[in-house]
Amino acid sequence: MKWLFIMALAATPFLTDPESVVEWLQPMTQDFGDLNSRDEVSLDFKFRNISPDTLTIDAVRPDCGCTFSDWTDDAIPPDSIGILKVYYAPKGPGYFKEKIRVFFNSQRKSEKIFVEGYVVE
Repeated sequence: MKWLFIMALAATPFLTDPESVVEWLQPMTQDFGDLNSRDEVSLDFKFRNISPDTLTIDAVRPDCGCTFSDWTDDAIPPDSIGILKVYYAPKGPGYFKEKIRVFFNSQRKSEKIFVEGYVVE
């Protein structure tokens, strides 16, 4: 019985909100693993435009100053793939999980993605 619950949770990141204009092409929480305290790391969050309209990323708002992002201002046509690059610069040792809110031009609420990992000395 426990394994059914765990499998359902594992599939959850790939489910799309019915109001969402994008489909994330990997889990919405990405794990950087163990990091050195002096390493700045990055990864790409890829998404597909599932709306009938062209999309742009209006804003990206990380909850922490240790996380920042880069994206293109180019329009993303329907059924095309966009990329949001997320960077993390450790501020101290220990576990971290940072939320990044992504705002698209044709969606009122933000999409929430996360990065996590563990910083060692």
